[in-house]
Amino acid sequence: MISRFPLRRALAGLTLAIAPMMAQPASAQFFWSPPDMSAPPLTDAAAATALGLPGATPAEIKAGLAWNLRAALNVAALQCQFEPTLLSTSNYNAMIAHHDAELDVAQAALLGYFQRTVGKGKAGQSASDMYNTRIYSSYSTVQAQKGFCQTTAEVGRQAIFADRGTLHEVGRVGLGPIKKSLIAAGEQYYGTPGYDYNVALPSFDPKCWKKGVLLPVCHQAWNDKAGVTP
Repeated sequence: MISRFPLRRALAGLTLAIAPMMAQPASAQFFWSPPDMSAPPLTDAAAATALGLPGATPAEIKAGLAWNLRAALNVAALQCQFEPTLLSTSNYNAMIAHHDAELDVAQAALLGYFQRTVGKGKAGQSASDMYNTRIYSSYSTVQAQKGFCQTTAEVGRQAIFADRGTLHEVGRVGLGPIKKSLIAAGEQYYGTPGYDYNVALPSFDPKCWKKGVLLPVCHQAWNDKAGVTP
């Protein structure tokens, strides 16, 4: 007689082994254990500093929140296409279509801010143009690209489902994590050997070399530097 209990126990063990994998959140495209990108919502005072809008009125702060969120998601749409499942481009396009009226108001309000604080006419327009260039550059990253792309994907989904006229509130909650994600922070469980790796090079002092061969004393110094033991 063939017993089925060992097979059942094996399947049960396999289920327990797979369960943690199935429990991983859908947003974890890059990390088994992602870095914590949480940050508190921006107050008006914090937003004025973080967005580079000193002395802004509450209406101008709202405009800055919406416009900076647009800039961040626009950069993500361009930089995060290497991972199509993030839907960075389609989320950005949907956000623009859904919140176009609020974004038009935000753009006008920010121009008004610079005309009020810098000067009317060409001076204010020039300051507004430079501000746009500056905020776009501030959301561009290389070393922290994975964390940035994952975070903007999450915030982008919130933006497309937010009611019209409330994009600034999505920005108030989402811009803190987005700005935090611009600091490189990789895999939390396994570490980031690619980022943490340091190359130990031998001395290139001519005294350390003879006919292209590293002399023993300098070779030992190189081993000590690299942590190599004989």
